[in-house]
Amino acid sequence: MTSGVPQSLCERRPHVPADRLVREMQPPPRFDAVRFDTYVPDPGQPSQAAAVAALSSFAAGLGGAHPSGSGRRRWFARKPAAPAGPRGVYLDGGYGVGKTHLLASLWHATPADPSLKAFGTFVELTNLVGALGFQETVRTLSGHRLLCIDEFELDDPGDTVLVSSLLKKLAEAGVALAATSNTLPGKLGEGRFAAADFLREIQGLSAHFLPLRIDGEDYRHRGLPEAPAPYSDEVVTKTAYATDGASLDSFPGLLEHLARIHPSGYGALTEGLSTVCLTDVGPVPDQSTALRLVVLADRLYDREVPVLASGLPFDRLFSEEMLNGGYRKKYFRAISRLTALARDARDLPGQ
Repeated sequence: MTSGVPQSLCERRPHVPADRLVREMQPPPRFDAVRFDTYVPDPGQPSQAAAVAALSSFAAGLGGAHPSGSGRRRWFARKPAAPAGPRGVYLDGGYGVGKTHLLASLWHATPADPSLKAFGTFVELTNLVGALGFQETVRTLSGHRLLCIDEFELDDPGDTVLVSSLLKKLAEAGVALAATSNTLPGKLGEGRFAAADFLREIQGLSAHFLPLRIDGEDYRHRGLPEAPAPYSDEVVTKTAYATDGASLDSFPGLLEHLARIHPSGYGALTEGLSTVCLTDVGPVPDQSTALRLVVLADRLYDREVPVLASGLPFDRLFSEEMLNGGYRKKYFRAISRLTALARDARDLPGQ
């Protein structure tokens, strides 16, 4: 069925109010249905089943009144004692072992109203601080039962200190914390991130976190087919016109447009799209542009939006210098996710 003229990402300029940023701090649509019982531990990796059991117990322990007594304590009541034991968990594992699945399952399993639980990536949390300011972010999140941070990034010292300071304030307010993490630049040759490095980088917060190691291979590479080759401009354009809710843009034009939008708006930029069609995909020209593309790839992957493209294959987006530099893991994550979305686009009409 012909859908008419496709939309253009380059014509969208979303403005996302700060209160919407807070409301949308929930697991992305890709993880709406995940639960602990939908995670299938590898029998050969006992740490996976152990992590599920530990997280289930952690979630159950977050029921009842908020530890700080926020909103529930009269002026003459005594402040409750600080809860015993760690009030945070850190999921330590390599690519594709299901850390985000487990983190989202923890969010779903925690017995609290969704408005009292927050879930977001490290980048989304720093964007929230940028939108609200530090003190207002502390005030807004202090009444929450749980804050989940996916892909805690340790490659920017300034942002690491900022978020560590935020987490310290929230931990003091009684908010339970859970995190996964990216690898430090000096550890990029390793298959996983060492918990000791995470605990050191968050400075005084280490006592709040219980590290849970999750061993295993990347599930995205368990028998999956090779990434499809790029299509011609003609096929991409024909598919965009034949697909309801598709967008059509040139890749160079989209990269320029991303520079004009704050990354906190990239989710809204893709809102309502069924497919993203891109022509003339080529090498990303510089690191600032590359990092913006990483954020867009994350938002598309979270929302399960297929990507059909012409030009270079996605594994040739980033230069050798980029792939060997401090943001190497981000770029490989973007390649992996864009490749998965390219596979999802193979059965679209018009091909």
